[in-house]
Amino acid sequence: MKLTIILASYDSGHFHGGMGQGPDALISGGLVDALTMAGHDVAVEDIGKVGHAQEREIATGFAVCNAISGEVRIARDRGRFPIVLAGNCLTSAGAVAGEAADAIIWADQHGDLNTPETSTYGFLDGMALATVLGLCWRPMASAIPGFKPIDPAHCVLVNARDLDPDEKQLLEKLPVIRTECANAAGAIERLKAAGAKRVHMHLDLDVHDPEALQANRYITPGGPSPEQLRDATCAMALALPVVGITVSAYDPAFDAQANVPPLVGQLLNDLIATIEGR
Repeated sequence: MKLTIILASYDSGHFHGGMGQGPDALISGGLVDALTMAGHDVAVEDIGKVGHAQEREIATGFAVCNAISGEVRIARDRGRFPIVLAGNCLTSAGAVAGEAADAIIWADQHGDLNTPETSTYGFLDGMALATVLGLCWRPMASAIPGFKPIDPAHCVLVNARDLDPDEKQLLEKLPVIRTECANAAGAIERLKAAGAKRVHMHLDLDVHDPEALQANRYITPGGPSPEQLRDATCAMALALPVVGITVSAYDPAFDAQANVPPLVGQLLNDLIATIEGR
């Protein structure tokens, strides 16, 4: 398959800071080689520095989304499958826009469903899925080229276990499909029944059980092993029309043995093989 890997090396508005170092670390850890050895044609594009020089978090976060939307659209126009490597989860709003996605699978230990009104810490990335679903930051999201909010009924939230009280209340009201990896088959059927035609797959690496894989500073007990996540996401990719993937939130400072890059390579190789074989 022809693949374009798009690098968005930002964390909370800071270029190459914290989780913003993750995209380059995945590349230097052999990701391109792993995909190439599996027979794929791999191109790498880097959005570089975007936004205001003073790196204001909100403005820069959405500037990253704008740049990603453009790069994803270019990849699609060239007949290439887009894989975005990002520091922050908000970047998926740009990928969704560039892909014209109408559904999303969101694998994350967090709900990312806070809004400016409910957020305790004011962490923009904690509002990432809420933004994609059109629940907050609407004017800035609507300025992303091609962005249309995804219907919550077209959203699968995988293994979210660290939820704020307001997020729990919101999930009681929204028709978001919640699942654990072991129960992916039920979520697949519900998303198919909802009429999903173009699915974006968002993989925040901290969804994993931290005892099996720690990708960043955020640790909540439980979660799937790398093998369980691969099995679940491949089952979803076999049954649903996945049009793009985002991998986010890898901070190499918390991976002293560099265990994460080869596992991401294996995950993406299995996913791409599944998507290609549909």
